[in-house]
Amino acid sequence: MRRRKPRGRPIDGWLIIDKPAGITSTDVVNRVRRAFDAQKAGHGGTLDPLATGLLPIAFGAATKTVPYVMDGTKLYHFTLRFGEARDTDDADGQITETSDIFPSDAQIRAALAPFRGDIMQVPPAYSAVKIAGERAYDMAREGRAPVLEPRPARVDRFELLTRVDVNTAIFEVQSGKGVYMRSLARDLAISCGTFGHVAALRRLRVGPFLEAQAIKLDKIVGTDDIPPASPDLLLPVATALADIPALALTAAEAVALTHGQAISLVDLMGRIPGNANPDGGSVRAMAGSRVIGMCRLEDGMLKPERML
Repeated sequence: MRRRKPRGRPIDGWLIIDKPAGITSTDVVNRVRRAFDAQKAGHGGTLDPLATGLLPIAFGAATKTVPYVMDGTKLYHFTLRFGEARDTDDADGQITETSDIFPSDAQIRAALAPFRGDIMQVPPAYSAVKIAGERAYDMAREGRAPVLEPRPARVDRFELLTRVDVNTAIFEVQSGKGVYMRSLARDLAISCGTFGHVAALRRLRVGPFLEAQAIKLDKIVGTDDIPPASPDLLLPVATALADIPALALTAAEAVALTHGQAISLVDLMGRIPGNANPDGGSVRAMAGSRVIGMCRLEDGMLKPERML
């Protein structure tokens, strides 16, 4: 049986899209992949249809680095509308409860502390969390309220930026992976004795990728009769790993790792980055100026994890 040849061009790299509101992350990936006529593409962290901002798109070999981008620091600004609970926990949902209680700035700031650091968070009912093999959002859409358990989340910063009016406030959040801004907004409002939902959300940073690098979607996606977009717009694959500690290797060590062999950390003494966690931490394996892959420090060994 003949193997089907992949459609599209084999291109590698990262494209940082400034996602507009009203479109899913998957739709953005599909439109950009067509624009580049690329064989393979994926995104580095879902944004809800309501949300705008950074959506990193990985092409080809860059898809191997997606997990490291998703593990990176995220920065968000979101607008919280007090007084209304919605079934989706954002403005796209239906109103389920209302309140005429609107907290003061002092009350809001006093309520923020428990939402910082390592917290437990219940995801929104309309989320991609799986329950016995089913997506929570599928259950919610069918009228079967999903029972979601609290899960660990890391929130490094959660600040009130601006009070727009009595029922509207804007916040800044810096967090790790898997933190739902809709849950933060919902739970903060409840802790203030009222209800609330996300009225607007913008992502400003994903790991090493910053807002200044983002390109508007309409600058990439044009009509069907134009040539494919230029790969010159893409950032190198290794850009995704820029904030991961780098470990310099000899030529022999690089060859050994690419063949799946582990290296004793004793042989690497003096070269192991000081900010690398020796108990399960990741490092960026370097052969000169070239990234050859990702490795893990574990059990006294440097173990190849994902080679590029």
